[in-house]
Amino acid sequence: MATKKLYKSRTNRVIAGVCAGIAEFFNIDPTIVRVVWAILILCFGTGILAYIICALIIPEMPDGTVIVEDDKDRFDGGDF
Repeated sequence: MATKKLYKSRTNRVIAGVCAGIAEFFNIDPTIVRVVWAILILCFGTGILAYIICALIIPEMPDGTVIVEDDKDRFDGGDF
């Protein structure tokens, strides 16, 4: 069993790739993480500091790293 590691995303980044990296780690939609982060920024103001800290300490995803998604819950309209 491979251990999961948290990296900033190289492919789905808007600012620094922090939200997309967190979403890839937990296998959820990056938009959900971005919305939650925006709420933290607007309501409490701590989201900005947390984002800057995460952008500085979370490493960049190494070149050649492949993210494997679990497709068992996804329906693509294919034949049965």
